[in-house]
Amino acid sequence: MAKSQIGCLVPLKSTLDVDTSLPNLPLSEGANSVGRETLSVTDKRISRNHLTLSVSRDGASANLSVDGTNPVVVKSGGRREKLSRGQKVLIKNGDVIELIPGHHFYKYLPAAGEKRAYNGSGDETISKKIRRCGEAQSYNIELRSCENGNSEEAIRDFRVPEDKLPLTFRLLRVKGLPPWANTSSVSISDVIQGDIQVAILSNYMVDMDWLLSACPTLSKVPNVLVIHGEGEGTVEQMKRSKPANWILHKPPLPISYGTHHSKAMLLVYPKGVRIIVHTANLIYVDWNNKTQGLWMQDFPWKDEKIANRGCGFESDLVDYLSALKWPELTANIPSLGNLKINPWFFKKFDYSDAQVRLIGSVPGYHTGANLKKWGHMKLRTVLQECTFDKEFQSSPLVYQFSSLGSLDEKWMTELATSMSSGVSEDKKPLGLGVPQIIWPTVEDVRCSLEGYAAGNAVPSPLKNVEREFLKKYWARWKATHTGRCRAMPHIKTFARYSGQKLAWFLLTSSNLSKAAWGALQKNNSQLMIRSYELGILFLPSQATRHGHGFSCTSHKVSSEDNNHLRSSSSSSPKKTELVTLTWQETSNSTSSPSEVIQLPVPYELPPRPYSKEDVPWSWDRKYSKKDVYGQVWPRSVQLYASQD
Repeated sequence: MAKSQIGCLVPLKSTLDVDTSLPNLPLSEGANSVGRETLSVTDKRISRNHLTLSVSRDGASANLSVDGTNPVVVKSGGRREKLSRGQKVLIKNGDVIELIPGHHFYKYLPAAGEKRAYNGSGDETISKKIRRCGEAQSYNIELRSCENGNSEEAIRDFRVPEDKLPLTFRLLRVKGLPPWANTSSVSISDVIQGDIQVAILSNYMVDMDWLLSACPTLSKVPNVLVIHGEGEGTVEQMKRSKPANWILHKPPLPISYGTHHSKAMLLVYPKGVRIIVHTANLIYVDWNNKTQGLWMQDFPWKDEKIANRGCGFESDLVDYLSALKWPELTANIPSLGNLKINPWFFKKFDYSDAQVRLIGSVPGYHTGANLKKWGHMKLRTVLQECTFDKEFQSSPLVYQFSSLGSLDEKWMTELATSMSSGVSEDKKPLGLGVPQIIWPTVEDVRCSLEGYAAGNAVPSPLKNVEREFLKKYWARWKATHTGRCRAMPHIKTFARYSGQKLAWFLLTSSNLSKAAWGALQKNNSQLMIRSYELGILFLPSQATRHGHGFSCTSHKVSSEDNNHLRSSSSSSPKKTELVTLTWQETSNSTSSPSEVIQLPVPYELPPRPYSKEDVPWSWDRKYSKKDVYGQVWPRSVQLYASQD
């Protein structure tokens, strides 16, 4: 049953400064057990039930009772009192507890202001050891603000009507977070549902056993094509586990060291098609333990009047699908009969209400007209056609991703040039933006929901991470407002921003690498790309108010209703603004009526630069300081249900 947090224990260093490497321990009204069961400490002198704090209704005080065999010290005002087993004392705001005399300091604080709910039931699918070590920590992520009574939980107000879902994206649900942190978030079964006739699942890693158990709807789909990037050993396991009617396909990789990395789903229904672009591998940990993003929109079949009409989204989609060279299959679609499912099949849907642009990468040496079709040159081309508010002139860029390639300063300028494209309302170029790289520190990973195991999905070697020129770019992963400080990011996002406003925002599979984005060659006449990638670009000019009501799975709005919405809408849609969840409207926010679209950017803007103590995570380094589960690094990490 959900309880309300009305206080917390804040970990302190021996100097009595706040120890930011450890999480706060949330406290609810009534009895709270404190010990090895709930704290991130491995000291065996601390009993599993070391003491009990019975917190008053308003959180202003708590009765402390010593349950363990070792004494506890309470410092209140100028007095220091040593308590043995069975002894009790009343503690108040600011009192300090030494769990072992001279060791393990915690300060008691009431949570002033709004009470915060946390899920006291835990996650039964996670091992008992994880529940024991991480349960109490995972409910109130990064509650350092408990100290001053002000915790910004902006995502709790992020509720999007169904007809506006294509205007934004959503975060994936994370196990063990409080309910407020999972507001409007989704799981895989939330998006793969309904009467699916054809499913095309594009990804890098695929755990077939987990996928079928997590989404049983898929086992009933008559035609499933899995486009993957797995190696031969895993493919053999996939073949043994997959249903007989499923087809596996690994796209060609003409250039060495490339991968098929795109993460998308194309679901064909009797009513239309659902396009999903996301950032999670098809494995348990990606859909349950990490910060991830997902966008989707449903599109109806074209009618005869617009059968030959296309749009930018359609062209981008079909061009990208054509590069995958999958084996053609035939599907029987109700009321339409047998249809060949190839890239050109997807021209049969009406994408005129697409709310984003597709930015894809396909491997190859791209020249001529193809130079601007893929990678960062595609992004450059789209942005060059856009007009942005003057406030974005010379505004910064943010790069956030989970794998860092081998980079140099020349290429960083090349990428920043593409991402800085576009003009302001006075037709002046926006100018080159200075990028910031959001990247988890060693301490972020060590104290994360998964401990060091999370670092397995941040696979960048020391030789890439510790390049001297990168030091000026590093910024912290801070996600207090979405409750995801300890849910390590596997999401990949790139953006240009000013304050809490966004010129544009890209949700993508692309990490920061030449392999993903491409590198210009031969006097900028050729773009070399190694990998397949796919992302969706949010632009204010793309967001219009009409035509979002169509759904492949809901009966609330039919295709005819959607056409009515389109025909009855204003021919001059409102100006739109993209903003973060922490944006606040002011009296001078805009001089004319506008549509404000919130995007759940999981990290704070502007990002905080690294301090001198911060060390960027690299996965091929040894870390002897134990994580929240008492583990060191390196260690083996199980990613597949059937993994030995």
